[in-house]
Formats: sequence, C-alpha cells, structure tokens
Amino acid sequence: MEKNYYNRFWRWHFYAALFITPLLITLTLSGIGYLFYTNVENTLYKNEFFNKSNQTEQLTIDQGIEKAKQTFQDYSVSKVIVLDDPYNMRLTMTNTSGDQKYVFLDSNYQIVGSQNPKYTFSNVMREVHSSLFVGGTVVNYLVELAACWAIFLLLSGIYMTFKGRALKKEPNPTKRQKNLRWHALTGTIVTIPLIILIFTGLPWSAFMGDIIYSTAQKHPSIGIPLLKQNPPTSEMNEIPWATRKNELPVSSGETHAEHNGMAHMDNMSEQNGMITLMQLMSEVKQANITKPYSIIYPKDEHSVFIVSKGSNSGVTGLDVSPYDEVTTYFDPYSGKLTSKVGFEDYGILGKLYTWGIPLHEGHLFGWLNKVLNLTVCLLFLLVIFWGFRTWLIRKRKNFLSAPPNLSSKLSIGFIIFMAILGCIMPLFGISLILVVLIEIISSFKNKIQNVDAVK
Repeated sequence: MEKNYYNRFWRWHFYAALFITPLLITLTLSGIGYLFYTNVENTLYKNEFFNKSNQTEQLTIDQGIEKAKQTFQDYSVSKVIVLDDPYNMRLTMTNTSGDQKYVFLDSNYQIVGSQNPKYTFSNVMREVHSSLFVGGTVVNYLVELAACWAIFLLLSGIYMTFKGRALKKEPNPTKRQKNLRWHALTGTIVTIPLIILIFTGLPWSAFMGDIIYSTAQKHPSIGIPLLKQNPPTSEMNEIPWATRKNELPVSSGETHAEHNGMAHMDNMSEQNGMITLMQLMSEVKQANITKPYSIIYPKDEHSVFIVSKGSNSGVTGLDVSPYDEVTTYFDPYSGKLTSKVGFEDYGILGKLYTWGIPLHEGHLFGWLNKVLNLTVCLLFLLVIFWGFRTWLIRKRKNFLSAPPNLSSKLSIGFIIFMAILGCIMPLFGISLILVVLIEIISSFKNKIQNVDAVK
C-alpha cells in the first residue's frame, strides 16, 4: 500500500510537471522582471519621469491639463498621479474608444513626454505574469491553475523526498541519483517561501481572487469595513486591493442631477460647477494626505473624486507602506471630504493581503524583499532544471517513461490530501475531477490491454 501511495504521488507529480512547466517558467521569469520594474523604468523612462520641458512658463495644474487635452485631441483626463520629487506628475488620458495614453507634466505643469500604457515595461511584465499577454478568462484561469498545481508539486515533492530518502547520500551515486538529490534538496529549501509567494499573489487571480474579495466584502469584521457611503468601483491599478471593486459613493450635489452621464468629467468641470483640480489638491493637503497619491475623476455628475494611496499600485513612485494605505472620497462640487477608509479600518483578511501583495511584488521591505524573492525564483528554476534532467536520464528513447500506475485504487490518505488542497484552492479542486476521469480511463484501458495479452 505504501508503495502504491508513493507511486500515485510520483505519477501525478510527473504529469503535472510535464504539462505546467512551460507556464511555470514563464510566470517565474515574468515575475523576476516585474520584481525590478521600478528600477528598470527609472532608467528606461528617465526623460518622462525626471526631465523638464523646454517650456519654462509656470502654469497651474488645470492649465497644464487643458494644454495636454489640446495637444492630444479626442483624449480626456481620467486620472492624475501626483508623485513626490523628483518624479514628474503623470496623467492618464482616455479617448472614447477606451485607448489610453500616459502624459507627463513637469513642476511647471508643462508637457515632458507621453507613453502608450500597453507597452510600458511594468504593464508588459504584469500582463505576461497574469495573463500571458493574451488575456481572457480562459487564459487567466489557466495561469491560476498552474499556480495551484505548483503547490501540489511542492507538497508532493516534499512527501517523496522524505519517503523515498532522496536526500540520503549514496556511496557511488549514479548521474540520475545526483540530479534527483539536487532536485529534492532545492525543492525542500524553496517549498515554504514559494508557497507564501504563490498565496500572496492569488488575491489578484481570476477565480480564487474573486472568492477572497467577496469573502472580505461579505464579512467586514475580517475583511473590508462598511463605510457610511459605499466605497468605489474601479478597475484602476492605483486603487488599493481592499477597495478596488466596490461601488462609487454618490455626491451630495443633487442640483446637478439633470446632466447626462459623461465618461470623463474633466471635460465639463467648469460648466457644471465642479471644483478645479487645484482646489481639490488644496483640500487633499488640508486633509493631511501627502504625496504620492492618485486622483481619479468622477465617472458622472453623481460620483466623487477618489484620492488614494496604495501599497500595491503597480506604478513607479506611487507605492506606499501598507500602514499608509488610504482611500478618500471628495465631493466634486464642495470639495468636502465625504468619507475615508484606511489600513486601520480593514479586517484581518484585508490587512493580511494588503501586506501580502507588496511582499509578493517585492517592495514590502525594500531591497531585502527583492533579493529574497529573486533567490526563491532562481531556486525554483533550478528545481525545474534538475527535475527535467532527472527525467531525461531515466527516459527511454521513444517512450514517455512515466511512473507506472501500479493500482487503480486511491488510498484514503491520498484522497484526504487532495480534498484539502481542492477546498483551499477551488479551481484546483475542479481540475481534479478531470484528472480523476483521465486516471479511470487510463486504468480501464490498461485492464483491457492486459485481458487481450492473456488471450
């Protein structure tokens, strides 16, 4: 029974590794790239980030925004990112087709340069890491599934390492034994930190991420607090994780209800009585909100300005400590601070992931975080390398050389182990149904072949 138990782990470990290794390598390499995106972008985009325009006339922020709209016609400003010195201010401009453009303003609010957001280094790395730069629900689920099966690979590898005594030194080890020992050793070292990295990345995933977020919303005592006004809905990366999917609070400016909805309220701010951005920034300062922060325009006349500081913004120069994370809402007509939610208001689940995401991204505690994450990623690539070499040494020519299926029965211990993983990672649990069906078909096929062989 113990041998069958071991072989079941070995067989599933082998097939899981065979199918998801290309994805795991892609996710690991893109993760390394994203780990250092701020360092790369500070060099790549030095002109946009730090340089000054040839135009030296001092403008107001509102004049600078108006000039940007005149320069990039058919675009309007949907978001303003106010960064600390020496960074320039960044505008996110959007047209009616949904295309975006980043425009940078210097300290005089003159235009320095612009970018296509789709092809910035950080956005490319993020898209590859989360959706293989292809996107779509199926691809997002596939990426999440690879991460879930990586957990199984790590835990099953630990079991086989100690059950099979892979770390035991042999007097005259073969090449396969040497590679297997290195595979087992590095896998043992990397298991716990890699599991932490994977789980701290799952809040952004498509399937499990929605479950985590919904749980945090439905149970405010452990997740996200209920505000007197509903918190905002936004797909913007700059909105903190804990408030990124909620409903936008309504403005008290009921006298403006007769206006039609507009995609970008900056186009009519003067006509409909909204405060200027300069006035808003003055209110933000009075509310003791310091740079860096992002400002998102109201989506219609009944919405409010969102001003936030996030610990996982994905924007160079914008991330802050989890303790400093805050989302505030300002009335666009009076400028009054209507509501506010910060890190101290989150429940344990909200706080956990507000810490976990920057840990995953490598900027929770500076360079040490980056170095530790990089070390884990490189060790994981070595685990894959030595595992692949071990298989190639064992592999017979023109054969897959998969571990044998010695029994069609599943042990109670194996079932319990897989059931626990399936409950913790629901998408993984769903995929197990398909795997079990394949195993049943494979076992049935083997029985038929054995009967034919006897005849």
